[in-house]
Amino acid sequence: MDKEKVLFICVHNSARSQMAEAFLKQMAGGRFEVESAGFESGVLNPLVVEAMKEVGIDISQNKTKSVFDFYKQGEQYDYVITVCDQSQAAKCPVFPGVIQQLHWGFDDPSVFKGTWQVKLEKTREVRDKIKQKIEEWIK
Repeated sequence: MDKEKVLFICVHNSARSQMAEAFLKQMAGGRFEVESAGFESGVLNPLVVEAMKEVGIDISQNKTKSVFDFYKQGEQYDYVITVCDQSQAAKCPVFPGVIQQLHWGFDDPSVFKGTWQVKLEKTREVRDKIKQKIEEWIK
């Protein structure tokens, strides 16, 4: 049986979509083929790398990818899940053949203010919310 294909999308593919991809691969990687991308390729957020490392997942070597590259390649997905806020989700291209388009809004770690420690704490909260959402979704 073919694995269902899932694409997580956020603005820069530097934080939320990377975390969602990593968690789904860890929790149900045998069931899904998982990718993530952004509206524009960014740079992997070091706060996210650190927060994921704390839960035993190393994403430090991940590359950021553009959703439009996947679109132009004609990629097809069973699920396209936007993890950015609603205003950004509207920019998402419509992929042909998508069975289900979902929107899970999470705060953007790239806009958190404060010291490294304060921003890391807020990033952990986002990480934990993403993990919880994926656990619920795969049940």
